[in-house]
Amino acid sequence: METMIAWHVVYHSKGIMTSVHIFGVRVDSLSRGDFKKKIADFLHAKTQHTIFTPNPEMLLAARRDTVFRLLLNNGSLNICDGRGIQFVVKEPIERIPGVDAMLDICREAAKKGKKIYLLGSRNQETVIQTRVALESQFPGIQIAGGHPGVPLCVEKNVLATDEKKDKEIIEDIRHASPDVLFVAFGHNKQERWIERSLHSLPSVKIAMGVGGAFDFVSGRVRRAPRCMRSLGLEWLWRLFRQPWRVGRIFRAAVVFPVYYYFSKK
Repeated sequence: METMIAWHVVYHSKGIMTSVHIFGVRVDSLSRGDFKKKIADFLHAKTQHTIFTPNPEMLLAARRDTVFRLLLNNGSLNICDGRGIQFVVKEPIERIPGVDAMLDICREAAKKGKKIYLLGSRNQETVIQTRVALESQFPGIQIAGGHPGVPLCVEKNVLATDEKKDKEIIEDIRHASPDVLFVAFGHNKQERWIERSLHSLPSVKIAMGVGGAFDFVSGRVRRAPRCMRSLGLEWLWRLFRQPWRVGRIFRAAVVFPVYYYFSKK
């Protein structure tokens, strides 16, 4: 039987970070404070860094998708974004929701005078509203540009898109010369796009897959109250506010822990 979870200690030049592997995917455990320190380091590094946010739904997908699993494991940081992960892991693991991580990066970028590019959501209005919200929350932040992106799909383990329009987007990002790139295409697609395109964007120091974060930051979708977030009940809030998400919520809240439990037998 394949071991489905294992703890590892990862040594870095500035300390030790623990990580856990679930279904073959590395999930890093670090405090919010250590995460902020990593961001500051990444923004001043000469190399490019990627940040991904594994959650139960992503781990279930990566279990069956070797390419997606490898892409996640190549991330510079894979922060835990799901109470379900904490539930199945015996040892404590820090959880940093993707939206909060994005805002931490924006705060540091504003402080250091770094530029940001917003890509994705497939809705220009959402991109504009996200920009306005960030500029309001972080005075002095530099949003160098934004684009809703183009339709993407994964066919036979290959990311398919309109190549001409995709090249136009890359050129727009290159022209904006951002230090930080947030990509909101949804899991599997955004990680594949980052892996395929990042080498063409030399100014980018941090590329992060943020899923539906633009919807929350822009205010188009209301986040769960803080008390529910602290209790890990975002899924219940989303079910109440967005009942059409019941399938995804069921996979994250029920299928993931059940499958994990029986895979250990």
